[in-house]
Parts: sequence; C-alpha cells; structure tokens
Amino acid sequence: MILQVISPSSILIIPRRQVAPNSIYFHPQLSSSVKYSYSLPPKTNNFRQKNITCSANNPTVTTERSEDVVKEKSVSVVLLAGGKGKRMGASMPKQYLPLLGQPIALYSFYTFSRMPEVKEIVVVCDPSYQDIFEDAREKINVDLKFALPGKERQDSVYSGLQTIDLNSELVCVHDSARPLVTSSDVEKVLKDGLRVGASVLGVPAKATIKEGNSESFVVKTLDRKTLWEMQTPQVIKPELLKKGFELVNREGLEVTDDVSIVEHLKHPVYITEGSYTNIKVTTPDDLLLAERILNTASFVPA
Repeated sequence: MILQVISPSSILIIPRRQVAPNSIYFHPQLSSSVKYSYSLPPKTNNFRQKNITCSANNPTVTTERSEDVVKEKSVSVVLLAGGKGKRMGASMPKQYLPLLGQPIALYSFYTFSRMPEVKEIVVVCDPSYQDIFEDAREKINVDLKFALPGKERQDSVYSGLQTIDLNSELVCVHDSARPLVTSSDVEKVLKDGLRVGASVLGVPAKATIKEGNSESFVVKTLDRKTLWEMQTPQVIKPELLKKGFELVNREGLEVTDDVSIVEHLKHPVYITEGSYTNIKVTTPDDLLLAERILNTASFVPA
C-alpha cells in the first residue's frame, strides 16, 4: 500500500495500525455521561519492525523503534498563530478566543513549554497579538521568539524556519488552533520524526470518504481502512525541511500541510497515531466541543 494525499482534506492512505493504548478517544455524538479514559502501555524492549513506502516510490524504509531518544533542548517549535479564522465569525482570530478563560493558542504553547525536549518556541503571529505570548513569558522556561506570518500556510512555516536556532535537531510545526494536543502524543511524534526524518500525528478516518468529480457526482468510495486524518504537530528535520522549501519555491508548488513539502523530495513520512481529542477549533461547535473535552475528568492535556 502507498501513501497518497487527497487534496484538500489532508488525508493520507497507508496501512492502518492498531490503536495506540495511550490514546484518548472522544466521539462528539456520545452523551456527556460517557466517561473517557486511557492507559499508558507497559514498558517493553520487544519492538516490532514495520515497513512503509510513500507516494514518491521511495525505497522501503525500516521503522523499527530503537533506543533513540530526543535530546533535551533539541527541538524548535514553530507555533502557527497568524490565521484569520473567518469560519468562526468572531471579531478576532479563532486562536485568541477564550477557551475556559484562556486564549486557545496558550494551551499548546504551555504544553510545549513544559517539555524538556523543547528549546524554543517561535510564534508566527501578527505583531498586534504578540503581547498575549509576551505576558506568558515569565511562566515558561524556553526561549520565546516571533516571526511574521505569510500569505499562505507554507509562507508562515518558512518564516518560522528562518528564525529557529541553527543547532536544533527537529522542527515541530503546530497549529495554535489545536489546543488539546497532549505531551504524550508530542513525545511519540518527536521520536518518530527523529528516526524517520519526518512524521505527523494522525488518526484513522471514521467517516466514509467518497471521491467526487467537478460536477459533484461520486466517482468512487475510498477504503476507510486505509485512510488517515492528518493533525499537528508535524515534525521534520531542519535540513530536510529546508531542502523541501528550496524545491517548492523553485517550482512554485502549493502545499496544504508541512510534510507535503517533504513528500516532494521523495522522502518517507511516518504517521504517528494520535488522539481524536486533538481537534482543530475552526467553528463555534468546535469551541463547545473543546470545552466539553477539557471538562472531562479523565482528560489530561499535558
């Protein structure tokens, strides 16, 4: 089976893996009385070896889980906070709306700041909103930098990339509108990114996905068992991301997410299974759902 990007929904096709035992799962159609829980997997030295290929016909890549450890202070986080969020219909960008009394963007900001692997956070935002993060500076123990957003997402990522520390081993790109990412999921995707070179959090698709034509007629129904919904963070080695941008800029390509840049280099991208609670807040309904998740006793964001 091969990886395939289905634009513009950022869904990849890849053999589906078993559900990770430390994932937190949430279904918006379930009643509020349902309890949600998770458990961490036991420590073990028995690792399984898997092979993956990408749509660029890259040679088989071994993805054996080794003893590789992401070093402390070796990761630069690029926090994308420059979007306008028109679908929310609010007077300010969605990432700055209050979520239980705190700006949405600060949830993941604090989660990353508490992780020992993180050296710095580069916030890509409009200067008029920098004070939100400046006011939080005294609460964090990582370097805080700022970069200007671009017209498109890839322009904002490129702006953040130009600002990171040159000695960073990994770049971790995250949408600030995803406030509920957990540190345990971030740790997993960082390790996979270090091992493979590029990794992305994702969850198996639950809805039936159909491919349509320009006239809105169904062309075919895709096999849900092979579909993944992409999330963030997306983790890439800096030198790989820079090479990808050189190619994308030279050929004038447009990409909808960060690992797509690497795919153009014919480099494999590994999908790290994440959690369904890692939602992107884009509509008022999403905001209500995020509040509901945070109010769930078993949910531990960090």
